[in-house]
Amino acid sequence: MTQDTSLRFREFKMPDVGEGLTEAEILKWYVQPGDTVTDGQVVCEVETAKAAVELPIPYDGVVHELRFEEGTTVDVGTSIITIDVAPGSGDAPAAAAPAAEVPEPAEPAAPQGRQPVLVGYGVAESSTKRRPRKGAAVPAVPGAAGAAAAPPAAAPAPEQYAAAAIQAEMNGHTGGAAPAARPLAKPPVRKLAKDLGIDLATIVPTGPEGTVTRDDVHAAAQAATAPAPVAPVAEPVSAAPAAAAPVAVPAGARETRIPIKGVRKVTAAAMVGSAFTAPHVTEFITLDVTRTMKLVDELKADKDMAGLRVNPLLLIAKALLVAIKRNPAVNAAWDEANQEIVQKHYVNLGIAAATPRGLIVPNIKDAHDKTLPELAQALGELVATAREGKTTPAAMQGGTVTITNVGVFGVDTGTPILNPGESAILAVGAIKLQPWVHKGKVKPRQVTTLALSFDHRLVDGELGSKVLADVAAILEQPKRLITWA
Repeated sequence: MTQDTSLRFREFKMPDVGEGLTEAEILKWYVQPGDTVTDGQVVCEVETAKAAVELPIPYDGVVHELRFEEGTTVDVGTSIITIDVAPGSGDAPAAAAPAAEVPEPAEPAAPQGRQPVLVGYGVAESSTKRRPRKGAAVPAVPGAAGAAAAPPAAAPAPEQYAAAAIQAEMNGHTGGAAPAARPLAKPPVRKLAKDLGIDLATIVPTGPEGTVTRDDVHAAAQAATAPAPVAPVAEPVSAAPAAAAPVAVPAGARETRIPIKGVRKVTAAAMVGSAFTAPHVTEFITLDVTRTMKLVDELKADKDMAGLRVNPLLLIAKALLVAIKRNPAVNAAWDEANQEIVQKHYVNLGIAAATPRGLIVPNIKDAHDKTLPELAQALGELVATAREGKTTPAAMQGGTVTITNVGVFGVDTGTPILNPGESAILAVGAIKLQPWVHKGKVKPRQVTTLALSFDHRLVDGELGSKVLADVAAILEQPKRLITWA
């Protein structure tokens, strides 16, 4: 009796991992044909126009075929890998012929009871306009699959893909088996649990709709063994040495051309749009931060900050948040379509990070509500995630004000460009020991320069000056963090 290959071979399609994006580039495959995979295992890393994201496979089985090579840009909804969910049950079809598509289940009748859609499983609510295909699929392993005899099957509509993914999640991805009690967690959290040797099924989730969070994993690891290390707070990220491998230059070459794509392409377009849309004004102030540096040293020894790395960026971020509280009109956005100024009553604090893939600006949600230890924790997680190249598109959306620390490169100051949609950005220069007049005498003091760029449609010179002056006043006399807060 011949087995129905449509039930045996499952196709995993490129999902929309970031609000209606139409394509993604396959950066790296973590598996090869013949490898055994399990439900939830990360099989590849892809880069969209917003971030690099790891994709988990929703099946148990053996990798039958990788449909695209690393470096290939693939349209959303296109099959990228075939999984044999019943290996050894019969001869596989010829690799040159695409495996049959999985029958798409009907859309669930009602949304009640649907499990949360995590990265790698869902798409945006609205369908997107597909770009023309860039070409036929290329087998990832030369000689293993041969030339494709037919183009990949037409991708289903995003709504169909979402329905199939949700149904597969509810059925445990085993072709209709009873729902599996698989804990919900994002791929980075699953990887963290694996690295720490923690079984996700043993963790009590505290995240939204029963999702296991990083904190849950760390808490479980601490209970099982020793206290888990807290992600250190660091300055905004520079290019990670391990990932930023130099491009090989052939002997005698006079030029190297690097394709503009992914994060760098979108960032460049956004910066050009910001520079020529929002009228920028930049103001500068040089100040003595010796007392702030002393406070940093004191906080490092404070038991309430145990396990957290305290540095000047933490206090600069807190000073900016206090200055915004004193001058709330600076925290706004310009709505050109409706001809309105949108006043924000929350602060999503962006931290500019230079990574090998380009500049990104993840932000700390509701930073205005966080205590100093909470802000330190959030900064540490944000920087650690950016260094790993795992910042999600959601983490870079909704920012209101940004800090960029050019001082880590030894630069004194600069004229930062606004992050699109935001009203202000604070650049922090290098902190250096310099001669300074203090109490009527010239003494060596810790000195830095701050630069505040703002959208002059929203922020006039008086308001911008007040904000910058308040930040400087707090850093000169950090006790104002208490008296002004």
